[in-house]
Amino acid sequence: MNAMKTGESSTTKGFLDRFFNLSVKGTNVRTEVFAGLTMFIASVYILAVVPNLLAVSGMPLESTVAAVILTTAFSTILIGLVGNVPVVVAPGLGLSAFFAYTICGAMGLSWQTALGAVFISGVIFVILTVTRVLNKVIDSIPPVLKISIGVGIGLFVAFIGFKNANIIVSNPATFVGLGNLQDPAVLLTLAGLVITSVLLAKEVKGGLLIGMVITTILAMALGIAKVPQSMNDIFNLVPPIPVDTFGQFDVMSAFAYGIVSIIFSITIVDMFDNIGTLIGVTRKANLVDEDGKFPGLNRALLCTSIGAAAGAVVGTSTVTSYIESAAGVADGGRTGLTAVVTGLLYVVSLFFAPLFLLVPAQATAPVLIIVGVFMMSEVTHIDFTDFTEALPAFLTILLMPLTFSIAQGISFGFVSYTLIKLATGRIKEIHPIMYVLTVAFIIHFALG
Repeated sequence: MNAMKTGESSTTKGFLDRFFNLSVKGTNVRTEVFAGLTMFIASVYILAVVPNLLAVSGMPLESTVAAVILTTAFSTILIGLVGNVPVVVAPGLGLSAFFAYTICGAMGLSWQTALGAVFISGVIFVILTVTRVLNKVIDSIPPVLKISIGVGIGLFVAFIGFKNANIIVSNPATFVGLGNLQDPAVLLTLAGLVITSVLLAKEVKGGLLIGMVITTILAMALGIAKVPQSMNDIFNLVPPIPVDTFGQFDVMSAFAYGIVSIIFSITIVDMFDNIGTLIGVTRKANLVDEDGKFPGLNRALLCTSIGAAAGAVVGTSTVTSYIESAAGVADGGRTGLTAVVTGLLYVVSLFFAPLFLLVPAQATAPVLIIVGVFMMSEVTHIDFTDFTEALPAFLTILLMPLTFSIAQGISFGFVSYTLIKLATGRIKEIHPIMYVLTVAFIIHFALG
């Protein structure tokens, strides 16, 4: 019997190895599973944040929670199986806020009409991917900006970690400032950062995940995180279903309103959020070739575009690749198996959502900060002695955390790169598509 079980296990591992090219990419099933767990825990906070954002638009909360979980699970498993890349795909925070506060709030549109606009944007994204227009866009991006995007994402991730833990807080005089270092929650985050850093320094496998678990237990012991008191704090006997949001997207109303600017904004922000995250994550995972290109990028982008359209059908805002994917990569994830594990855990979270929501910000913040450290290493490949390279790199890197947006940081980098190369007569270094992108970003700024 034991021999039979061992044989079945070996067969399963062999299939997974062949399907995801684990050996070729220098990884194994155990590492990918650990990385998937890490990526899930690092991103599971969206279950508490995104549904509450969308509920501001009038969407029913229980159905929205289910829609967010199902969309995330579907999109993440899809990108794992088809794109073979360790990335979590879920409704974007910035785009969810844009959905709720701008489209449904300031503009006064119904959430059904807003979902219609999201669906149209998703379809446009699919078309741009299938026709390989996005590939041409990515190929036109100069190496300095590709490197800067990854570094900028690292700073952005770290800033989110510091912010979530209240180590960095808002300050009316200086915009941001140091938080209260006497606050037990802040001290716990710093302790978690030390614990996780030591584990990584000692090259403990799954160090990020172990650090999060230890910090969560400490948070419960100190009364900072909630200790489960009953099964209701751990388990949903009947998982929520998006009955009130499924199929409610109103495409005709979106067209009738003439919201071209909204669809343009959703599409361009989602497109460059995805491109930026995928470039940064794949570079850090060493999945790019000698020319700095990720061979499976078109398949990955197709998965995110299909996820965007599917999310509108189920009842969520536009999906995007999440920068927390870098946490899984930092823990050894190199293939789509990491994403599949994460996606399956989101399916499970339909039943165990209360349990996963017990993980406090103090446990996830150290991971995000450490990810920033890992991604910062790419900055050494930027030639800061050439000012026409240094300026766009600097703006891309700095403005991602300062504007709290990957797409905005990218837009400043692109526009500055084109303008300074033009002004200095180095026109041959500008790909023709960069002119188109620069104009598109200027239009984006003009539309607000």
